[in-house]
Amino acid sequence: MRFIILFLFCILIKISGAQNKDSFALNNNYITLSPVIINKNLDVKGFIKKVQSDTSFYKAFKNLRTIGYTSINDIIMLDNNNLSSASQHSKTKQFRRNNCRFMETISSTTSGDYFKNGQEFNYYTAQLFASLFYTKDSVCNENNIVGNQAFSLNNKSGIEKHKEQLKMLFFNPGKKINGIPFISNKTAIYNEDIINQYDLSIDFEKHNNINCFVFNQKVKPGNESSVVLNEMTTWFNDSTFEIIARKYNLSYDAGLYDFNVNMEVEMTNYKNLILPSLIKYNGNWKAIFKKRERGIFTVSFFDYE
Repeated sequence: MRFIILFLFCILIKISGAQNKDSFALNNNYITLSPVIINKNLDVKGFIKKVQSDTSFYKAFKNLRTIGYTSINDIIMLDNNNLSSASQHSKTKQFRRNNCRFMETISSTTSGDYFKNGQEFNYYTAQLFASLFYTKDSVCNENNIVGNQAFSLNNKSGIEKHKEQLKMLFFNPGKKINGIPFISNKTAIYNEDIINQYDLSIDFEKHNNINCFVFNQKVKPGNESSVVLNEMTTWFNDSTFEIIARKYNLSYDAGLYDFNVNMEVEMTNYKNLILPSLIKYNGNWKAIFKKRERGIFTVSFFDYE
């Protein structure tokens, strides 16, 4: 009998030890580790620090300002029945010469009420998209240095302020965003009071034939109304820790405004530069004094030079 009890006790110890190795403690929460990650003996603490301090995602977009490229841009605005009410399909080419960049529209077709009064945008989503990805005039003396540069809303208003807020959500998901009523603190998902509302996991898989660590953050059931970032999955190159893909869903209903946005970004490598190759956006939002807008856009980048 003593032998049986001792045998069972040893099994319980082994099971308990195995369970502890399946997770990593982080701010009173736990990160689930896949068997592959356990076998690789990943420095989880160091990995999380890299996740929190990553600048490669933002730098990839700054790299776009230092080279030439071609892009195909598809934008569709939807009505209340999720049918197309307006659209634009265009092909543009950016040139980089004498430390300046400028853009030419190779082709462009529109449908519905995409524009009003000639070339004035009828949809705020389209206007915001154009301000982020189109260049009307030459822009000079830019670089791809990230450094300690922080986004700022100082001296910004209207479309420029909203562009900066969108950049904060887009390039730094998980960090506090000032200037947006009711949600500023809810975006800082690495703060202890926020991160505990998420299930976290690290896995390992191939993405576009690249070995990647995969970090997933998904809000725990019942906490959806307390956060802005519902889920984010990021693929990190296992040798460089650079982000090669990311997808995320953000939503919130503040009464005066609400939004539900899904985004996906794919990266590629060109002459040792990490660059966006594909951006997908599917968003539904409503702000006070503005009509509800539902939009889908896809941007493909290629022919880098």
